[in-house]
Amino acid sequence: MSDVAVDPAPRLARIFLTEEAIYGLILVSGMLVITGAADATSVVALVTVAVTVIVFFAAHVYAGALARLAADKRRWSVRTSLRSAAFEASGMLLASVAPLAILTVGATRVLDDGTAIWTALIVNTILLGVLGWIAVARWSPRWYVRVGGALVTAAFGGALILLKSLVSH
Repeated sequence: MSDVAVDPAPRLARIFLTEEAIYGLILVSGMLVITGAADATSVVALVTVAVTVIVFFAAHVYAGALARLAADKRRWSVRTSLRSAAFEASGMLLASVAPLAILTVGATRVLDDGTAIWTALIVNTILLGVLGWIAVARWSPRWYVRVGGALVTAAFGGALILLKSLVSH
């Protein structure tokens, strides 16, 4: 066994800088809009978001495994195709951690329900912007291109915030 520590940051970056992570943040934001529009409590929003993310993750893993097997059944076993698809889709789970943590704080009544839901939605939008910045930074050194990438990516969360404000009033 080696005494060399393995840095988890590159692995987390590979998981978090995926379309699945961005999709996961948008999915969670949509669920926050829906539960917030129904004047749901933080507990209801927490359960709804958690169950939705788990179902979409499972569906994504299943679809990915099937696609791998259909593409080249000699290259993939069921186990390796499931494992590969789960790793690829894990960004969806990772992306839900922050909003679920915020909703948990709301469920424990440290934050009121509305504040918890709005905070989770705003944090998701900020995370989308950060992911957009980092992703674009990998292929462009220009700051204005990075800002553009951050703004476009965050705009998905911004659109859902706008929708939430419209359905809340």
